[in-house]
Amino acid sequence: MSKSSGLGDNLYIAGFDASGDISALGNIGGGPAALDFTAINKSAMERKGGVRDGRIEYTAFFNHVDAGTGTHEVLSALPTSDQIITYCRGTQLGSPAACLVSKQIGYDGTRGTDGTFTFAVSSQANGFGLEWGQQLTPGLRTDTAATLGTSIDTTAAASFGAQAYLQVTAFTGTDATIKVQDSADNSTFADVAGLTFTQVTAAPTTQRIATASGATIRRYLRVTTTTTGGFTALTFNVVVVKNQTAVVF
Repeated sequence: MSKSSGLGDNLYIAGFDASGDISALGNIGGGPAALDFTAINKSAMERKGGVRDGRIEYTAFFNHVDAGTGTHEVLSALPTSDQIITYCRGTQLGSPAACLVSKQIGYDGTRGTDGTFTFAVSSQANGFGLEWGQQLTPGLRTDTAATLGTSIDTTAAASFGAQAYLQVTAFTGTDATIKVQDSADNSTFADVAGLTFTQVTAAPTTQRIATASGATIRRYLRVTTTTTGGFTALTFNVVVVKNQTAVVF
């Protein structure tokens, strides 16, 4: 992949597409805490990884909608429950994305002398830390019926399991089931055990799911949608995190 700017990114907050109201992303970070293991016979620091952490910090414009569907209504509620945040670095199939099960910290407004009115928000990890993965949908995908998605090539199989994140921003219908499938040859696909999301019956909704830690995930991955009662519109984003080494949460 060639170098690129940060233009054309998306940010989804708990099933809400806030992309058009985000001014900037200030910090997208995480990883294990650095624990000091420096012994007295060493002349430099020695460190080992501790617990995982993560954060996504951003600045939002003020957007108030009387119908209760604006960014202000979503963020000013200051929810105490977990919020899944998905930052899409571009919106192409296979593009990188950062995902976070988080707690929203603050919604602090600043009114500039030039008249701008913006809000600073910090989403802090809760339980899993920041996870970078690949988009199995090109940003938001809209299906109008059960669909076999286009696959991505992850270059090789791996035997360390995977996690997947779902953001559903809109739904019209009775039900839809969204699942990740894999293939060794990009021809014959099968459902990945553990990567079928809970049936969607309303929006917005979000979810994080995971396979067994030692599961083999084959080279090619795609997202499919199925239904029993039917649907006419399903707008959603899926990100898969294919582990390249053993992980413990």
